Amino acid sequence: MNRWISLMVSKHAFLTGVLLVNACGVVSCGNSDTPILSVKHVIKKFDNATRLQGQVSSKDKPIKAGHIKVTDSEGQLIVSTVLQDSNHYQVDIPANTDLPVILRFYPELNSPEAESLLAVVIDPTITRYDLSPLTTAIAKKAEALGGYTRANLVMAAESMVSVPDANKTSTGFRGDPTTQYGGWH
Repeated sequence: MNRWISLMVSKHAFLTGVLLVNACGVVSCGNSDTPILSVKHVIKKFDNATRLQGQVSSKDKPIKAGHIKVTDSEGQLIVSTVLQDSNHYQVDIPANTDLPVILRFYPELNSPEAESLLAVVIDPTITRYDLSPLTTAIAKKAEALGGYTRANLVMAAESMVSVPDANKTSTGFRGDPTTQYGGWH
């Protein structure tokens, strides 16, 4: 038993030494000219011309009139389109457009849907983006968290959905689980 313990201690000491040597290579062990940590930020972009499409809707119905403007993160217009008697839109994004791009819906002046809507594009492989009050809330929350990054959009989206406290069906039944799921009762 003592031999096993000493073997484990020596393995632990060896691994700790390896980690320290590797850490010195990353942190530079006293060389003030080398940065402590370097994080590479990869800018994603649309490598090819890409068609984005989706639907525009309020909380309870499709919105069939208004303008959609696609801008870069600096607010520069990339492309725009107009909804006419349909809540479906499509826009063609030019090749080499950096992400994120922001889709903004503006209602017609006389439209009862007075709010503007938005969605954020951060992945060049996803081409369907609906615009709704939910996508707007997610984008605004992500911006408040520090910007339109994947991590912020995921956190914002997760905070917008609710998960039930108990395992229930859609009717809220909390009775005998064997009868709830078609059991033998």
